[in-house]
Amino acid sequence: MKLILNIIWLIFCGIWMALAYAVAALICFVLIVTIPFGIAALRIAGFALWPFGRTTVQKPTAGVASLIGNVVWIIVAGWWLTIGHIVTGALLCLTIIGIPLGLANFKMIPISLMPLGRDIVPTDQPFTAASVQGPAPAGNPQSPGW
Repeated sequence: MKLILNIIWLIFCGIWMALAYAVAALICFVLIVTIPFGIAALRIAGFALWPFGRTTVQKPTAGVASLIGNVVWIIVAGWWLTIGHIVTGALLCLTIIGIPLGLANFKMIPISLMPLGRDIVPTDQPFTAASVQGPAPAGNPQSPGW
């Protein structure tokens, strides 16, 4: 089912959203200081091409630098891309077949607003708080490692 949804997504909005992220990445690469934003935009472009079967999780190592970078990203490109996701998501939700695609567009809004400090991971791999924070201590295998 994921394959079918991804193919339909690719045809109706995946290519266009990925192109929008690629343009944002090119602009960020031209301005030398914003190269990390360009890398993040290319990472999200791949996610925008094939979103079903993947999700985003918060990086445990994200700190103040990613917060400041996200504020700059929102001002420069994040809100434009978010508007694109809202418009295409609303248009796709007008049809019954397009509802899962519209929901996937809405699912991408948080990463389009704040891409730094997030990882894109497959949904078929388990990712729990313990696996994100590291292995449990050797003395207690049930402990989440806090």
